[in-house]
Amino acid sequence: MFFSRISIGWTVISLLIIGWVPAWGGEAAIPLLEASVRLSSGLDFCGEPVPLDDPAVRESMEKEMLLSLWDRDQAVLWLKRSTRYFPYIETMLSQAGLPDDLKYIALAESALRPHVGSPKGALGFWQFLPETGRRYGLTVNEFIDQRRSLSASTKAAIDYFSELYAKFGTWSLSATAFNMGEEGLQAEIMAQGIKNFYRLYLPLETQRYLFRVLSAKLILTQPEQYGFYLKDEDYYPPLSFKSIELTCWDETSLTVVARAAQTDFKMIKDLNPELRGHYLMAGTYTLAIPEKTAPGFHERFNQLHEEWVQKRKERMYIVREGDNLSTIAEQFRVPLPAILIWNRIDLNRPIHPGDRLVIYPGEDAADRR
Repeated sequence: MFFSRISIGWTVISLLIIGWVPAWGGEAAIPLLEASVRLSSGLDFCGEPVPLDDPAVRESMEKEMLLSLWDRDQAVLWLKRSTRYFPYIETMLSQAGLPDDLKYIALAESALRPHVGSPKGALGFWQFLPETGRRYGLTVNEFIDQRRSLSASTKAAIDYFSELYAKFGTWSLSATAFNMGEEGLQAEIMAQGIKNFYRLYLPLETQRYLFRVLSAKLILTQPEQYGFYLKDEDYYPPLSFKSIELTCWDETSLTVVARAAQTDFKMIKDLNPELRGHYLMAGTYTLAIPEKTAPGFHERFNQLHEEWVQKRKERMYIVREGDNLSTIAEQFRVPLPAILIWNRIDLNRPIHPGDRLVIYPGEDAADRR
């Protein structure tokens, strides 16, 4: 197996050396030069021409295209996910009067994955840092993180881009500021006396940023030219859901929400990636639920929530002297992590006699008490 992987690896490298890129989708391979190096001189970002006649700009663009085409599995996933999320981003950008090309920034930032994060703390579709997200109206706390919400984070991104464009005057500089921060970019513009992205010397990662976005645009707008021959059924369908407003007067289990929506916990979490943990706190929420189960949701929820509250009252355990979480879990024959989930507590937080814990006993627990 080890040697076969080496053989496959050298085969791929050999194809690249002789100038061929393997196609995805069953079509014939295509020459590497035709696929990536011979770029169209008409390339633009948000209607602003990319000066490919500048040798340095062309080299940077070719480098990012080659790197993107090398990771063909990732490019395939870009294409397949685009039909799931882009329709919503495109609509919001159009309604705000912003260029459609900005959607490729979300692709380059997160590969359209709501939960992806960075070592610096950026998260979500548009990779907002917590403080930046909050500045543009996103809720970021231990229960809700709207950086993972497609609609909320895209609205925040639209507000941010609008502000950046008003400040810098071009979309290339606005995208650059989105990556490195407006103050850092403004400082470089002042220090270098140049207000043109393609002539500014910037941190190396930022220098690559716009070209990575442009490579995503080229692959998604011309997939066949780069060896991607996907059929309509290969693409992921757009999200299908109904938005409902739910007011919780006290803490509510997401499992109750799922049952009221006649679906499962996973579906509720997948449709609402901004929800953290297993519970909703008191408040009003706009939730996505399966479209076909929206009728009658609130009536079902009220009944199920009342039953859940009553059951919780019946399952209350009062901590005794000498108890700890491990012994309580053993006593009731339940996993210790389940107790943590039911009671939203930290494993390192001490419990004290008199504390109240919700416990749903396992089989034969009564015989062990």
